Amino acid sequence: MPALGATGGRPGCEKAPHSPPFKYTAPGDGPIHCRRTDPSLAFDRVPHFLYAAARKFVGDLHMEALKIKPAGSAKWDLVSLGEIMLRLDPGDKRIATTRSFQVWEGGGEYNVARGLHRCFGLKTAVVTALADNPVGRLVQDLVYQGGVDQSHIKWVPYDAVGRTVRNGMNFTERGYGVRAPLGCSDRGHTAVSQLQPGTIDWKLIFHGEGARWLHTGGIFCALSETTPLVAKEALKAAHDNGTVASYDLNYRESLWKAIGGRKRAIEVNREVVSQVDVLFGNEEDFTAALGFEVEGVDENLSQLDPESFRRMIERVIAAYPNLKLVATTLRNARSATCNDWGAVCYYEGQLYSATVRNDLEIYDRVGGGDSFASGLIYGFLAGKSPEWAVECGAAHGALAMTTPGDTTMATLAEVEKVMKGASARVAR
Repeated sequence: MPALGATGGRPGCEKAPHSPPFKYTAPGDGPIHCRRTDPSLAFDRVPHFLYAAARKFVGDLHMEALKIKPAGSAKWDLVSLGEIMLRLDPGDKRIATTRSFQVWEGGGEYNVARGLHRCFGLKTAVVTALADNPVGRLVQDLVYQGGVDQSHIKWVPYDAVGRTVRNGMNFTERGYGVRAPLGCSDRGHTAVSQLQPGTIDWKLIFHGEGARWLHTGGIFCALSETTPLVAKEALKAAHDNGTVASYDLNYRESLWKAIGGRKRAIEVNREVVSQVDVLFGNEEDFTAALGFEVEGVDENLSQLDPESFRRMIERVIAAYPNLKLVATTLRNARSATCNDWGAVCYYEGQLYSATVRNDLEIYDRVGGGDSFASGLIYGFLAGKSPEWAVECGAAHGALAMTTPGDTTMATLAEVEKVMKGASARVAR
């Protein structure tokens, strides 16, 4: 099976071939019982030949299956914890030269809740905070369209100029051809970054109302010194009430730059990941945000071999035996508007890979990974197989990148059509 990007020099975005799905089964016939006593234990630095020898000796990594509450047993299918920003999109122009912006709402954690409701019809809610001013109310108006419940949004009094609290804004260019996408965020001192432990009534959410799944991520945890504490508080409450908890590493260099960089990101993420059931990332997150190297990946991430990611994921699971599912998107950005796109998930000792879509034409790549996460989560919440779930996630992510904005505009019928490999002939 060729790695993503290994297309033999095929030019442009013509004739986008679709590689068939495939599955890896990890070798061995017995569980590894891992106990991680030192948080700094460097599983990522163990040479592969030693790691492989150890696995051959003691057998497969042991992973428990997810225990998901049945549909209808809780008010919420999923609750997301994270920031919702106002995205200002210059369209096909540049941030620095445009004279107009289209606005959308978006946020790494929120996008998953919106996708699960908007595309897949599940009941979702968001836990966040907004400054109570017209910008915050504009974000609220956009959230109304997505249908995510707002009853757990904390509205913070505004001081008229934003000295103490404000709402986040994200200026984002889509990029085109050799010009890469560009983001410029303006999100210091936002309302959600000032959340403290004890602010949110987690008992109400997970015990009183009930939730089948909690989702949060590395963007929320990078906002301040207190947001990781809030995330850990939410994760504990979720587990105490039998709720599955997922975390998307979502490394953003700009968020960590002034507060310790990658070193601090790894410290924070390693603490949080030890408390989650499901871990998401992309082709570079596991290295930048968690400190696990992927063998055979070049500087430009142009050769993404699923087998290399399997080995990396197994090292992650050895370090974090609490994990029951690990999933990652695989993207080779040939240009801003032409990417190779795939995804894998590791569940119960097996690696499942979605169809690789080489030369996928991209309109707006922002939110593709969040839509992958929502599609995969939907698969598990709906009781589908891991193969189906990862295919659903990859197809949903691919469709989300054909429209503007952070969030999905696809329908479940369209996702299923893409999963089946249907053509893009006009429907009329």
